[in-house]
Amino acid sequence: MRAWPDPDELARLVPDAADAHPDPDPDPDATMRELRDRGIDLDPPPPGQHRHGDETHASDHAHPHVHSGPGEPPVVGIVGAGAVGTALGVALARAGWPVGAVASRDAARRERFRSLVPGARGFAEATALLDEVELVILAVPDDVIPSLASQLRMYSGQAMIHTSGALGAEALAPAMAAGTQVGAFHPLVAFADTELAVVALHGATVAIEGDDQLADLLAGMAEALGAQAVRLAPGTKAAYHAAAVLAAGGFIALLDAIAELGRVAGLDEAGSLAIYGRLAEQTLANARALGIAQALTGPMTRGDVGTLERHLATLREHAPASLALYAAAAEREIAIAEGRGALAPQAAAAMRASLARPD
Repeated sequence: MRAWPDPDELARLVPDAADAHPDPDPDPDATMRELRDRGIDLDPPPPGQHRHGDETHASDHAHPHVHSGPGEPPVVGIVGAGAVGTALGVALARAGWPVGAVASRDAARRERFRSLVPGARGFAEATALLDEVELVILAVPDDVIPSLASQLRMYSGQAMIHTSGALGAEALAPAMAAGTQVGAFHPLVAFADTELAVVALHGATVAIEGDDQLADLLAGMAEALGAQAVRLAPGTKAAYHAAAVLAAGGFIALLDAIAELGRVAGLDEAGSLAIYGRLAEQTLANARALGIAQALTGPMTRGDVGTLERHLATLREHAPASLALYAAAAEREIAIAEGRGALAPQAAAAMRASLARPD
């Protein structure tokens, strides 16, 4: 992650550099050529300055501004000060990873981030952040990532990752230059509240992408947050993320439908969550212990057509907005019950016929 070699590496490549009384170099020009070929500059610009040189050769674009020491985590910069970016910034800072900068065009979000992550510099534009950090995290909406990456150009020794669950690391390809790396870091966490999300990172799964070197770094970053990193098979990320959406947003949609029916029964939202949340927790525990199919209970496993029809009638009258969701879930339940041999074919056919009737 560092643009420059550590002192031990420099001493190995240039033995005289560690010698207080070196012998005269018989061919200093040859030595300098060798160093340049290895990408080592013995006279880099002072910190805070930027040498541009020949802009057509990205690898010649030195980046001397910020460097972590040997064995230290890289200096992190986060683009986006929304729910994900802020929670990651707080969590990384508390884990001892230096968060050097944040970029957001929303001044209020930018200042909130800085109040929660002391020492982070704030910028309105992402391009300014590149001069301050080694690892760039794009914590912005998925649809923004490709266009934002096309506006950025990393310096040699930097890496950039995004937090999208659906996009691959290739979305960042426009930002790459020689000596740079791209990847992805998607925590499987619901970022509804900063503090709750920071706590939820402990024990969470993080899907990572990148070459072996970057993947090792990202796995270490996940571990520092108390999370567990996993590398997905190529081409599977969209399916992985769709499942995550069902587990998070889909579950909220289901809870909303449950609360709607609870109101018909005289329960407020808190009452529905207290009553049905316990049942949902028990069902999840059963699925973990027995497997998903064996955990299925209810009228669909019994072929109870009368109960199904009463449910459908109530939904049509009192909660029509939840009817389609109930029917889709019922279809899936019937298929599961059939698959495990709990539901006779004729009973399954009768239930599907009830679901197919318009009224």
